[in-house]
Amino acid sequence: MNAYLITIGDEILIGQVLNTNAAYLGEQLIKNGIKVIGSSVLPDDESKILKEFKRVFKLSDIIIVTGGLGPTHDDVTRKCIVEFFETELILNEEVLNDIKKFFEVRGRELTKINEEQALVPKIAEPIRNTRGTAPGIWIEKDNKIFIAMPGVPYEMKNMMETYVLPKLINKLEHKGTIILTRNLLTTGIPESTLFSKLGNIDELLNGAKLAFLPNQFGVRLRITVEEKEQQKAISKLEEVEQKIRSIIGKYIYGKDDDTLEGVVAKLLIDRGLKLAVAESCTGGLITHRLTNISGSSNFLERGVIAYSNAAKVEILKVDEDIISKYGAVSLEVARQMAEGVKSISGTDIGLSTTGIMGPTGATPTKPVGLVYIGICDDKICTAKEFRFGDDRILNKDRTSQAALEMLRRYLLGISYDD
Repeated sequence: MNAYLITIGDEILIGQVLNTNAAYLGEQLIKNGIKVIGSSVLPDDESKILKEFKRVFKLSDIIIVTGGLGPTHDDVTRKCIVEFFETELILNEEVLNDIKKFFEVRGRELTKINEEQALVPKIAEPIRNTRGTAPGIWIEKDNKIFIAMPGVPYEMKNMMETYVLPKLINKLEHKGTIILTRNLLTTGIPESTLFSKLGNIDELLNGAKLAFLPNQFGVRLRITVEEKEQQKAISKLEEVEQKIRSIIGKYIYGKDDDTLEGVVAKLLIDRGLKLAVAESCTGGLITHRLTNISGSSNFLERGVIAYSNAAKVEILKVDEDIISKYGAVSLEVARQMAEGVKSISGTDIGLSTTGIMGPTGATPTKPVGLVYIGICDDKICTAKEFRFGDDRILNKDRTSQAALEMLRRYLLGISYDD
């Protein structure tokens, strides 16, 4: 089965809002064996929407539309669906009760315009909305599946997870082709180097597919296999994954929905270790990422933002003479920051960052993007130099990622010599 995605909304077309819905839908569909053959973004224009419905309906097995189901005058998707399928709107009592409860819980007055959202196309199954007021729409006609959902991301995602995906997966089980994907998450190694290390790709994959998907945090390797039987697809997926891990395993920190901070958090908790972080150039970003993890108080004792030299000296006890001799951005200062935050917090591990994020602050010997990351425990206190680019925000992201990866490798006993 294949799918086509249609996103509706002037705000997306003009770039005012990012099209995260299409990204999410594409990822969820391919994970579950449904190929996405195309995606389009349309304005809130009835004629253009109807024209696109007619075009796409001929191309794909599944059409998924997001946006334009709200209660205001510019929400025209439902009207277009009625016209396209030559049907009519009828009141759905279950949806009306959902809307009434939604307003009641929030202590708000139910208006006539919101009541009208309980009108759904006669030929459709409504998709209940527990996060908002606009129901989704599921229509099956001419061996096609047409799905429309609200454009509000958390409403749409809830519908996908609780209704749409389970129903699509159930239908897929009778189609005879199994498509499985797995994402291996790497960091600390460029895309070109990964490709080179993997060698003969065709021999490695043996009929599977591999995509290299880089971002500011690393490279995601997406493996895709297609088989007639579920177990054969699973076996091939695991075989390819193990082959890849045997070659570049030390760069792989997780898979699919893992995050580096989540992986590090689990390692710290499993080992019963406490961490303290001293950040200069990252301004609290590492601590922010770690505290996104539920239960972070079990492993994170504190985070200190020691941005100025005075703060490094006063709070972390960095030697003023060391700063004068080597500069605040140096291996020596990074080591002392890690040692200092560990000492004042009484933790097992201290982690630190200091660097030049840009676009200003560089010197002839210290360019923008120069970063030092320190790590300290009861036995060692070391630091490593990194050189990133000239974009301030990207440099902060990359530094936080490198620091967490340095910590991951430290916890696993993996060298960080490249």
